[in-house]
Amino acid sequence: MRAAALQYVRKVAGFTRPSQANAAAFDEALEAVAEATRRLVGRLVTSAPPRTREAEQARARERWQRRASGARPADSR
Repeated sequence: MRAAALQYVRKVAGFTRPSQANAAAFDEALEAVAEATRRLVGRLVTSAPPRTREAEQARARERWQRRASGARPADSR
């Protein structure tokens, strides 16, 4: 989450490394955004089952096979 916060703060600030004069403000913003992100993710609720790598790979393989065979998905008619 800290990496995502760093990317966001860099984007908003317009630079990847702050000057010494701006380092304190940059670091403070980074920590605030990271903490807000942790709180958000911790409070999110979903009824969907967790995804697994194997299931996602199987779905991707199925989509590829449908495209390769020229078949259309059942719900897109």
